[in-house]
Amino acid sequence: MSLLQLHGDLYRCAVSSQRSPGPTLPVYEDRYSERTQQWIVFDRKTLQGNKPKMASPRTITIVALSFALGLFFVFMGTIKLTPRLSKDAYNEMKRAYKSYAKALPGLKKIGVSSVLLRKIIGTLEVSCGVVLTLVPGKPKDVANFLLLLVMLAVLFFHQLVGDPLKRYAHALVFGILLTCRLLIARQSDERPERDESREAREVGVQEKNKVKLS
Repeated sequence: MSLLQLHGDLYRCAVSSQRSPGPTLPVYEDRYSERTQQWIVFDRKTLQGNKPKMASPRTITIVALSFALGLFFVFMGTIKLTPRLSKDAYNEMKRAYKSYAKALPGLKKIGVSSVLLRKIIGTLEVSCGVVLTLVPGKPKDVANFLLLLVMLAVLFFHQLVGDPLKRYAHALVFGILLTCRLLIARQSDERPERDESREAREVGVQEKNKVKLS
């Protein structure tokens, strides 16, 4: 029996002899290394941490929503900017934004015409859609928030001119999807911080227990 194996047996005996319930202590395993021809004591938590981790359902949901929403807004923004995709849809957007500008006379006072308003919203949709689709990290959340503001503005325009629900149902649905994606992303950002703080506390407790056993 090697010294390392003996050390592991003694440590397990010391842990099992504790009567008072306490925090979870590290569990060790003995494994034979063919490369070194020796028995080696491993921490089971370390062995489990070396296993490949599968993507969580939350991550898959965020990626799917980001890709789908990004493509949608790239398409909608392009329709507002150019007639190449659909001339009929482009003309419909021109008529709609002319009615929005007429319902908001304050826009003309600050020099914002219906054409400029349509191009601003179309450019925001295309740029934020590209970020949602292709750019990783925090910029996705910023693009998500900007698109949510755009959807709120579009809903306000439709209500202002008295459009029926079928004219702005798509804006309502995609506004809800943007809200859901942003909430899920915020939860996934906060979870690693909680996990790190919990792991730090566990490490501190384990160090104290090692000192007591020694």
